[in-house]
Amino acid sequence: MAQPDTAAHVRLDRHPQHTSAVTATLTGSSPTTARALLSVHGFRATGERTLVLARIDHEEPHYAQQAAHALRAAGLTVEITTTLQEDIDTEWDWTGHPLHWLDRDEIREVSDQAQQIHDDIVSGRLIIHLHAHDGWTTVAVGTYRDGHSVHLHGEDHLRQIALDFTSPAEAISDFERLHGAAVRPGPAPATDTEHAAAQALTPVREAQSETEAHEAAPRTVPVYAADAGDHEALLADFLDNHHDWEKYRTWSDETTVASHESLTRRAEFTHEAAPRDTAWAFAVYDSPVGERLWHATASARTPAPLVRILLDTLASPDAHRLGHEGTGPGHVRVASPEPDLAQAASALLKAGWQQTSYTWGIQWTPPNGDGAGLRFDARTTRSAENLPGWTAWAGTSIDRPTWRFRLSPRIPATALQELAHELAHGHITRRLPSTGAPRRTHHTAPPGHARKKAKSRPRSP
Repeated sequence: MAQPDTAAHVRLDRHPQHTSAVTATLTGSSPTTARALLSVHGFRATGERTLVLARIDHEEPHYAQQAAHALRAAGLTVEITTTLQEDIDTEWDWTGHPLHWLDRDEIREVSDQAQQIHDDIVSGRLIIHLHAHDGWTTVAVGTYRDGHSVHLHGEDHLRQIALDFTSPAEAISDFERLHGAAVRPGPAPATDTEHAAAQALTPVREAQSETEAHEAAPRTVPVYAADAGDHEALLADFLDNHHDWEKYRTWSDETTVASHESLTRRAEFTHEAAPRDTAWAFAVYDSPVGERLWHATASARTPAPLVRILLDTLASPDAHRLGHEGTGPGHVRVASPEPDLAQAASALLKAGWQQTSYTWGIQWTPPNGDGAGLRFDARTTRSAENLPGWTAWAGTSIDRPTWRFRLSPRIPATALQELAHELAHGHITRRLPSTGAPRRTHHTAPPGHARKKAKSRPRSP
């Protein structure tokens, strides 16, 4: 017979609100041992008999399995739900992981070290004095309770200790020397992944109450400040209403491609793109094997009404001729500094947006000081077509946006005008932000998954 202290039953399941987090529910007369072993494996108590494992590397199923092994070795009964077991058994990989030369175990080791740094910061064992953005990522300087100081480099699962110092004064002085005017006090704002992990550790009842409060008092916000909305439904609605388009999935099953029957217009949607990564890519060609006329990209958090503008542009009757200079009969005009630029900006200016001119172009920003804008880069009109001529964005800055919409210089003038009008006058009811799916893809497609074949070999926008 099991000892009273080990008579607990542990049920491991997916978190009801977080993409990859795992919950542990304890039953039995005395769950002390179970609680202790779960805490060793990263679970945190969110109730009297509930614990949650929420990590910044989205590897919770892997570590939940390790916890289950330890619990069973201690003589406890462990139940793993079917859905969580599927996550444990599925082989995942980080799309485009920057440390691509590492194998899966080595990548886990790097991300686990980043998790330890994150936990040290959250618990107060590591105090962050200053932070900065070095042009590529976030850097910071901090000191552990034992007096050991470090320079940190990177965010989320890529954060690493870059330099060690024996003195806080030396570490801070060197950090200010390296990063100069970019230095800011205290820790950097939490990333989307960090916010999601923190939210997962909120007791479920409390999180539900917050949801109900938001639903009871919806708030209308400008479209640029709205949540992304349902991009999956947006794509499905587009295909349902345009029967001259067909869809297929890429070999990795992570992307849906919508292609016009002429094979000259394409839209690609990556289903599990990270919030700030590119989720949409649009392109128009002058023939099925011809040159690309114009293109655009949108990150995963781009509000759906803005994405719809580009989908509608692709579906327009003259879409296959968009991007020409407009000198021939039947050609539609493209956005150019005069007069299309002024016409596109008029909606923003009438709505009170502020216009700022630079040597390289023009930028418009909202009158209320919100972090958003539309930028035109005049340098791209005489350079390679694949550079972004127009950028719509919202967030801390154009370099660190919550979402970003990039359009090539030869974008159709009508599309640009509709985009500017939507930014100036569009409003939407704010919805609670999603936790965001991790950027992971199957090594192989799910068994039995059928793919619809395209009429020709797919090409990337």
